Amino acid sequence: MADRRLQVFHTVARLLSFTKAAESLHMTQPAVTFQVRQLEEYFNTRLFDRTHNRISLTDAGERVFGYADKIFVIYSEMENSVRELTGEVSGVLMIGASTTIAEYMLPALLGDFKAKYPDVNIRLQVGNTDAIVSMIENNVIDLGVVEASVSNKNLVVEKCRSDHMVLAVPPSHPLAGEKSVPIARLKEFPYICREEGSGTREVMLEALALDGIDVCEINMVMELGSPEAVKGAVEADMGISILSRATINKELLLGTLVAIDLDHSIDRPFSFVHQKQKFRLRAMETLLEFARDYCQDNQK
Repeated sequence: MADRRLQVFHTVARLLSFTKAAESLHMTQPAVTFQVRQLEEYFNTRLFDRTHNRISLTDAGERVFGYADKIFVIYSEMENSVRELTGEVSGVLMIGASTTIAEYMLPALLGDFKAKYPDVNIRLQVGNTDAIVSMIENNVIDLGVVEASVSNKNLVVEKCRSDHMVLAVPPSHPLAGEKSVPIARLKEFPYICREEGSGTREVMLEALALDGIDVCEINMVMELGSPEAVKGAVEADMGISILSRATINKELLLGTLVAIDLDHSIDRPFSFVHQKQKFRLRAMETLLEFARDYCQDNQK
């Protein structure tokens, strides 16, 4: 309902990038540029300085951005107030999730939510934990679900559930018959690791550090960007890896992987992360409430 030109300008100003704004708004870059130029023509002044492929706000742009912030807060208040009165839950929500959560936890949660609230459209972006936190910091997404600790104290972090980590090996591996092993035994075998920025990788590194093991002592033979890729490499006997127990249920049933507990149990939180905004869309409040109940009901 708010002026589309102002919405587009506000997104560009917030991200300081026409390309990122286009991705966030699901528009083409020329369409974003057109909307900003329309607003500049309306005010008869430039709102951005464009130099060396970088943009910055002009004095006029800073002023418009400040007022736009206030306008959208008031707009959110108005929308929430009316929807609360009518009981309607609708709108578009931008959700971000780290890879493990997006593949193994969110499909069921979002499916149940969509069945109950069909008028809420959800757009999901997937990346590692660092990427999702960055999207939240830059207001690209409304809500993130991540699998590692978040250091930014300006964000709200709510634990959803615990995720148990195990050592995954192929059935023919020398460790396959063990019920539990010390994490130090990772030094004896080739190791398949997730990419930098992954919550799974961070948890593994923290566990090594707690046992006084330098990461340089681990023979990392591959770095892969998804749990599926890591599982495939372990199944092919290219190395071993610490993975979420929830991600290997199918492989355990098929007998293509064996799960071994580590003698010092490794558990990590799956957490909701969002901005400390005073006013949020009713749809997001409803999703958060639904997700909290869902996580409690499905806690293992």
